[in-house]
Amino acid sequence: MSDVATISEDQLSELRNQILADPDIVLEDQEVMRALVGETRPGDGRKIVDLRGRLVAKLEDQLDKLESTHRTVIAAAYENLAGTNQIHRAALALMAQDSLEGVLICLRNAVAPMVSVDLVRLVLETRPASADALGQEAAETLLILPPRSIDAYMTLGRSSSARQVTLRPAPETVDVIFGEDNGWIGSEALLTLAVKDDAADAMIAFGVEDANRFNAEQGTDLLAFLASVAELTLRRIL
Repeated sequence: MSDVATISEDQLSELRNQILADPDIVLEDQEVMRALVGETRPGDGRKIVDLRGRLVAKLEDQLDKLESTHRTVIAAAYENLAGTNQIHRAALALMAQDSLEGVLICLRNAVAPMVSVDLVRLVLETRPASADALGQEAAETLLILPPRSIDAYMTLGRSSSARQVTLRPAPETVDVIFGEDNGWIGSEALLTLAVKDDAADAMIAFGVEDANRFNAEQGTDLLAFLASVAELTLRRIL
């Protein structure tokens, strides 16, 4: 057995303390430094730990993690910027409308593609007189439901009050909003609007096939802004 293997823990501790107190003991010893960096003499058969290699490997791993985090942050920033631009364009498109039919066609042909959703519905609990003269395209986007239906759909019958924006997987009753032929909707974004008073008497519903697209963990600030713009537009028109 080698002498190194027989060194006691007390001796190792004393040696460690000496090195920490005066690192030059090691740094100025060429033989010791060669051994530490793995530059052992050929054929000596000793198994020396390559501290330099391990340090480089550790630094490379830390650099990889830092670069990955950096890319993730940049990607998230670009995604947030793109999302903001989409919502702003959608809001401007809605603000330019001066009729219910214009709003409905804008929601279907402009807003839905801008926010990358498959279907959109404008739900009202009171049928406006202008709804009788709608063209087919606009009429397909409009849905009239009885009073308090919006709150019931958003809360799914629970006692909790409806929020301005709800993001969630599509419930079993999704056909109430999007129709029986659109049961493939996987998730939805619901924006409540108060068109006539402070109660939620209108709603914009966005539906997508991807069940993971909308969920409760996502931020709602941009959609809340879009809901406010749509609410003010409808109040002006209706």
